[in-house]
Amino acid sequence: MATTKSPRVLMTATAVAASLALTLSACGSSGRSSGGGAGDGALVWALTQGSEATFRASATEWNKAHPDSKVDYQFFQNDPYKQKLRTAVGAGNGPVLFENWGGGALKDYVDAGKVADLTPDLDKNPEWKNRIFPSVLKAATVDGKVYGVPVNGVQPVVLYFNKDLFAKAGAQPPKTWEDLLALVKKFKAEGVAPISMGGASKWPDLMWLEYLVDRVGGPEVFANIAAGKKGAWSDPAVLKAAQMIRQLVDAGGFAKGFTSVTADAGQAEAQMYTGKAAMILQGGWAYSTIVSGAPKFVAEGKLGWSGFPAVAGGKGDASNIVGNPANFYSLSAQASAKEKKTAVSYLKDGVYNDNYVDNLLKNGDVPPVKDLDAKIKATENPDWLTYAYHLTQNAESFQLSWDQAVSPQLGQELLTHLDQLFLGEISPQQFCSQMDKAATQ
Repeated sequence: MATTKSPRVLMTATAVAASLALTLSACGSSGRSSGGGAGDGALVWALTQGSEATFRASATEWNKAHPDSKVDYQFFQNDPYKQKLRTAVGAGNGPVLFENWGGGALKDYVDAGKVADLTPDLDKNPEWKNRIFPSVLKAATVDGKVYGVPVNGVQPVVLYFNKDLFAKAGAQPPKTWEDLLALVKKFKAEGVAPISMGGASKWPDLMWLEYLVDRVGGPEVFANIAAGKKGAWSDPAVLKAAQMIRQLVDAGGFAKGFTSVTADAGQAEAQMYTGKAAMILQGGWAYSTIVSGAPKFVAEGKLGWSGFPAVAGGKGDASNIVGNPANFYSLSAQASAKEKKTAVSYLKDGVYNDNYVDNLLKNGDVPPVKDLDAKIKATENPDWLTYAYHLTQNAESFQLSWDQAVSPQLGQELLTHLDQLFLGEISPQQFCSQMDKAATQ
């Protein structure tokens, strides 16, 4: 059974200025808050929950084999982490390696000259570079250079559904947007909410926009947004996607009261597996939430999953996905030569080795590395893991969640205005214009 993880523990839109909550150290930390390790070692900052158990085991294994160049982990709770990291790195007191989400926040560090370019190391070790899915590596690539390597599992956003409810209604997972709208009518007639969503948390709204913009206009539309192109938010594909969101809301697509349901407690998933709602659009992390909340439901094969529907006439490839490609380790540009050597060696040989991959799979995580079919088949959850693995492996494009891909400030504006769109407080046109305005501030 997969280990339970908070649905959004690694996808907060902005850093929270709170006191540091240092909780654990994998390797007998001395409590330092500055870069460097003992001897030729390297200090690593990472997050609690999620893949912490895998990180711990990796450090123990590495340090036993490399006593003169140890990795020294310090773990932090999610909310204070971003501000703590930003402050430490800015002051030159950051760790040698630090866990991050890629995207806009990583670009800020790159622009400030705080992160080392890993491209030469990857190019010198093609066996290392080539085992990672290129679509995932892109999330830590800035101006053609790689500033981070993935360290945990992929988390694509998929459409989960209740097979019992679908069978009772004589329905099939939607392949097109029109199919989805037809299912809304069908399930409403059955007295079942078509789609559950934790709208009070705002970020689940974003998945609908991300997929619809991609399906309508292709990944280039968001590439222009991420690049800060003037007027990019008023692209016809963004406007069309916003209109489709309103179409779905107005059709009664979401469960009554969805704007008051929070996502982090798993309430929206519970509506789906208890039969109150037929579907939920959520990330790969939701699988663990569902397994934890309804193990019998999953064990009896009542949980289904499917890709996001296609849009007729749209430019986006049906294989394109959104979500969290992975979390990444980035290397401080301020680390010493010895620290960098240890860090690169650890990333190359200590991360995604056989034991590391096995531990991720035991946790229900699918690492974005090649040739894992045999390992996945031998796990307790082969069906889900195989689906998530191939979905990621075959993706033409894997977009990082937009609130992570853009700057933290713009990400917060995005969540605010998108929430207003879902609530009907602003029109699709107003959403586009307000986002264009926010992007210039």
